[in-house]
Amino acid sequence: MELGMYSFGDTQRNTDGSLRSTAEAIQNLFEAIKHADASGLDYFGVGEHHTATMPASSPGAMIAAAAAATTQIKLGSAASIIGTDDPVRIFQQFATADAISGGGRVEITAGRGSSVETFPLFGYSLEEYDDLYAQKLDLLMAINNADTELVTWSGTVRPALDDLAVVPRPASGKLPIWLATGGNASSSARAGQLGLPVSYGIIGGAPHRFAPLAELYRRSGAAAGHAPESLRIAVGALGFVAPTKKEALDRFYPGWHNLNVEMGRLRGWPAPDKRAYLEQADAPGAYYVGSPDEVAERIVHLHGYLGHMRHFLQMDLGGTPQDQLLESITLLATEVKPRVQRLMAQK
Repeated sequence: MELGMYSFGDTQRNTDGSLRSTAEAIQNLFEAIKHADASGLDYFGVGEHHTATMPASSPGAMIAAAAAATTQIKLGSAASIIGTDDPVRIFQQFATADAISGGGRVEITAGRGSSVETFPLFGYSLEEYDDLYAQKLDLLMAINNADTELVTWSGTVRPALDDLAVVPRPASGKLPIWLATGGNASSSARAGQLGLPVSYGIIGGAPHRFAPLAELYRRSGAAAGHAPESLRIAVGALGFVAPTKKEALDRFYPGWHNLNVEMGRLRGWPAPDKRAYLEQADAPGAYYVGSPDEVAERIVHLHGYLGHMRHFLQMDLGGTPQDQLLESITLLATEVKPRVQRLMAQK
């Protein structure tokens, strides 16, 4: 089981609640990735948002910088919003980062995007949401699967490629490409049919309810002729680790509250309810907030339902103090990870 973290960047706040600079947020994210590598985490994912509170808008740039500053950790997008970006440029950015890393540590996770701010920002229509995603995923895979630098592809959402070079190529020839989904059944089936590993974003409800989707994914992959070992599952969730459950709850709540206030403003959600927070932070809820023992036990418990091979947590949101985040990363790597390994071995 690989353990890791993901982030959209986390803009911290002043004592009066006002936001600090987004440049500082990016610097903090870079330091967190380096710390995760030094601590022994297996994976760090950089998501894509375009807001003042979550300014990690360019996963490829951040991952290239991190690739030069780390030695062991796998680095990936979590996720790249391919519908409103150019798959050629995404591939080039991540292949460049792969070369910088020494090869074999960089991945792309292709997602639709749970937020829609990229559509007006880059001049796309939401009416094209599904078609943009399907065609651009097809192009990204065509580039990745090409035997040479020369790629041919045609569609309706961007100009065709007619035996054109897309460079650089990854050190090993191809990049791992994951498909991200928040629980859409058709996305699970699509990932299986394409033989792509799938990354489930589970941010609410009971995580074990994704078990039928995992079964659908594996069944679709088998029907398409893909080997079982190629059908891998990852889970991204909210979480925080501290020496005690109370400390974890107290440290994670302010950021959770800030995030939900903002999402309420943007999406019309109701005001955040601390009772809902506490409910989700206890089993079988979706928040992995607690002591190292509790978080490890809950990760292994979910593995019994999904059989996933990677579990990674968003631990910085809504202004989480950097020192608390770095401590949580350390505990995830040095305390939770060995407990997960021990519990998995016992199973």
